[in-house]
Amino acid sequence: MAKSKEEVRELVRKIIGEIAPDEDVSSLKPDVPLREQLDLDSMDFLDIVMELRKQYSIEVPEADYPQLESLDSCANYLVDKFH
Repeated sequence: MAKSKEEVRELVRKIIGEIAPDEDVSSLKPDVPLREQLDLDSMDFLDIVMELRKQYSIEVPEADYPQLESLDSCANYLVDKFH
């Protein structure tokens, strides 16, 4: 179940696309905060966390939410969770 950082970025893009289907996730910049690039509110963000748990059994404690700020930070944080 190990994933590369690029695979994790794609998983996050896919989840965001499911939660915010009107957003163009293909052009997301990896190092810019997601909330600056997308019209995501706190409920959308929680939905992303819930989908990670539902689809991949990954728990993200609330204290770690800031580590999911951008695609790169998501990949850095989540890549170890897939091992």
